[in-house]
Amino acid sequence: MTRLWITAAVGFVLTAIVGFLLLPLLRALKAGQSIREVGPTWHNSKAGTPMMGGLMFILSLCICMAIAAAFVEDRSVFYCLGLSLCFGLIGFLDDFCKARFKRNLGLTSLQKLLLQMAVSAIYLYLIYRQGSLTCDLYIPFFRVRITNIHPMLYIFFAMFVMVGCVNSVNLTDGVDGLCASVTLPVMIFFAAAAYKMGRGDLALMPACLVGALLAYLLYNWHPAKVFMGDTGSLFLGGAVCALAFALDLPLVLILVGFVYICETLSDILQVSYFKLTHGKRIFKMAPIHHHFEMCGWKEVKIVLVFAGVSALMCALAWLGILDLVR
Repeated sequence: MTRLWITAAVGFVLTAIVGFLLLPLLRALKAGQSIREVGPTWHNSKAGTPMMGGLMFILSLCICMAIAAAFVEDRSVFYCLGLSLCFGLIGFLDDFCKARFKRNLGLTSLQKLLLQMAVSAIYLYLIYRQGSLTCDLYIPFFRVRITNIHPMLYIFFAMFVMVGCVNSVNLTDGVDGLCASVTLPVMIFFAAAAYKMGRGDLALMPACLVGALLAYLLYNWHPAKVFMGDTGSLFLGGAVCALAFALDLPLVLILVGFVYICETLSDILQVSYFKLTHGKRIFKMAPIHHHFEMCGWKEVKIVLVFAGVSALMCALAWLGILDLVR
């Protein structure tokens, strides 16, 4: 446990330092965010705010894991880091296109989907061969495992879960501090779960991200000095999925990822209802955090409420796996 506290502290300090050095560079490179015309009009004032701020916690995590490499026996933590970095690289390419061509849309949806499916499949195959993935489904609260699922069927299912979850995390990054604040309790959950399940080495990654995200919020809290961009949000999405599957607890994503799921469902419902009714809307704006903005909620209130909901759902998820963490 002491090692986890130290790792979190190192993650905080490194991210704070990297942020201090990186922010002037991003400003000098004019890697500013373009604002979508369909977004809230008051977001126009954020145009030009540096993006790719996710590099702050990505770099600090890589440094932490490099330091810990000599002492880690469970190599699955590096598979998790590798998957997260691959998703972060996809996000970086997307952000680069946005910054280079001065537009809000980077890679096409098909390009991102194919890349995400490919890296998900490789990761799942690696942890299956390594032994972390059993192709069983543990059902929280019921203390039941569905066994004898064919590996190919399980991996096919898992690929879609991972891609969906990663893009849900990406969708949550729409208000200053929101994605980092919502993901913070998720990382606390995975660090605690991995530790209590005897996977102390695996717990190092979420522990480091707990400290790193806290430090990142020094720069991203409203009014944000930097945005994490797709670089950061896809990286975090990859980390969430990687940890869930490495712990062989994919269904726990329904609970710990509750806010992410609500964000995605609100967007799907809005688009579907708009098409079916030829112009009518369920929400004032989607995803749902924009709906609350249109209702008059301040960004800080949205972040605190959503992060609180995320923390409550993580606590509920902990109760759901009590028989595994006692």
